[in-house]
Amino acid sequence: MLGLLAIADRREAAVLQPSKPTSLLAVLLTRPNVIVPVESLQRAIWGEDIPATAKASLHSCVLRLRRLFAKYGISGSTIEALPGGYRMAADARTLDLLEFRELLVRADHAADQEEELSLLRAGLELWQLPVLGNVHSDVLHREEVPRLAEEWLRTAERVYDIELALGRCREVLSELWPLARSHPAHERFWEQLIEALHRTGRRADALAEYRRVRDHLREELGVEPGTALRNLELAVLRGELPTVQAVRPPARTAKTAARRTTNPGANPATNSGANPGANPAPTDGAPLDAAPLDAAALDTTSAAGALAGCAQGDVVLAGLVGAGLLRECPDGHYHVHELLRAFILAAEGSWARAPEEPNPARPDAGADPTPSVRQSAASLLTSEV
Repeated sequence: MLGLLAIADRREAAVLQPSKPTSLLAVLLTRPNVIVPVESLQRAIWGEDIPATAKASLHSCVLRLRRLFAKYGISGSTIEALPGGYRMAADARTLDLLEFRELLVRADHAADQEEELSLLRAGLELWQLPVLGNVHSDVLHREEVPRLAEEWLRTAERVYDIELALGRCREVLSELWPLARSHPAHERFWEQLIEALHRTGRRADALAEYRRVRDHLREELGVEPGTALRNLELAVLRGELPTVQAVRPPARTAKTAARRTTNPGANPATNSGANPGANPAPTDGAPLDAAPLDAAALDTTSAAGALAGCAQGDVVLAGLVGAGLLRECPDGHYHVHELLRAFILAAEGSWARAPEEPNPARPDAGADPTPSVRQSAASLLTSEV
């Protein structure tokens, strides 16, 4: 049912023609293994103008569906008549919607992001939009189809969040271009497209895409872009987003809470309020704000930890070495990449401000760092081959 409603096996699919039995089957499949009240079934089939003969006609539709199942070899009591309504028995082997949701559960418990990504993409492959395009039911398309579409949207968001976190910005651009344009009011896809463009060095294209979605929102809806999209534009203008080479995948514990709910479709907007350019330093699984700056742990080989201020120095140091920003030398010193050198110089310049002068680049504007931090930054600049 994740496309045109059809009965299929491994060899072929029989797409059902628009009819009242087809509408009845669609409603039952949107709520598998649940008793659907007779009143709900009648509304889905006839709309608000339910005829006096609706109860008898509904029973006739059920009989026609059972004969259709028999024709295609579907055995067992698939449609059950129960007090108050009907129930459609299904599982992940017989209904693609349940197979999709099962893949989401497995992805949520995957061992790593590569496995999670593989399972999520397998789930998306089950969809052939538009959903239930051959079902002529205004009630169904108004009340049930948007809920199903939301499950697809949140899964697609998560797929591209992982791809970007893994640094595959160029690889996903060909998918994000049409995705954003086919969902012009869905800002998260535009955020991902703009981020991917900027991180691959296409800053002008990233800003052009921001102007495109901004103009659409203004002209079609009369609203401004959301906070996350506006903050992303500022990050692009300031060059604050990390490059593809410097990005490290986020910890598995940072997964969106939405897919931990019973209904995958109830996923709140994935990272819609977060800063898409944020690239937290790797931790041991604890929340990023749970490790305060430990000045005693910052020595002359760990100035990066002082600059980050959100993880222990040895962890950040290892991250910088892994990202190629530092290279360890045999004598215990480090060769500093020019990009990191420029950052440290800029940071030292901000520390040199008067205490009462605010620094917009730091959340604790006006606060002077500890002497150990300044000494660590200075020693790092001198630790060359």
